[in-house]
Amino acid sequence: MSISDDVRMVAPGLGKYAAGPIADLWKRPGLSLRDRSIITLSAQIARSQSHSLREGIYRAINDGVKPREISEIITHLAFYSGWSNAMEAVEAAKYVFSELKIAPDQLPPASPSLLPLDIEADAQRANAVGAQFGKIAPGVVQYTTDVLFHDLWLRPDLSPRDRSLVTISALIASGQTAQLSSHLTRAMNNGLTAPEVGEALTQLAFYAGWPNVFTALPIVKGVIDKRLE
Repeated sequence: MSISDDVRMVAPGLGKYAAGPIADLWKRPGLSLRDRSIITLSAQIARSQSHSLREGIYRAINDGVKPREISEIITHLAFYSGWSNAMEAVEAAKYVFSELKIAPDQLPPASPSLLPLDIEADAQRANAVGAQFGKIAPGVVQYTTDVLFHDLWLRPDLSPRDRSLVTISALIASGQTAQLSSHLTRAMNNGLTAPEVGEALTQLAFYAGWPNVFTALPIVKGVIDKRLE
């Protein structure tokens, strides 16, 4: 019995929306199918939706997300959604990669040559974080610099723009909007456009829920309005 059969047996109205608005969502202009899959997979990992991860990974690969990029999405979200969520995604990806015969050379190395660091921008970030939180949680501040911004964000097998898209999708999907403003600013500096952000929110409304999106909307509007001043 297919999933659609299950839905029709249990919730016919849900089946109607799956065949209508959800199907139409993936056809909307403004974002590529690849971007929509990155957003959706990021939300699934962030929300620990283990039941849908295999399907999300299969779809992402079909939509043009490379296995090495999926590997990097999982690695990135270990730090932004938690280690346990990443390990659930590892189990799902292991199954899909095995079924599709993904070879080790299709995955990123553990320690690649890193992208160049924007020294001036990173110094401003580090100084601000250190001044605000250095006395309270020096370990967090140190790891934020050494592990996240001097390593994770510079890994080359996921572009800075896509890494930002993953991050803001996960933050919105999990309702963690306190850091959304700074990460959305970073995302737009990395090449994500205002219309793309709007479409990302539309995608997330269906896959993370309307309340999470409406919680994020005032922050998103504030960031975009400020950039237009």
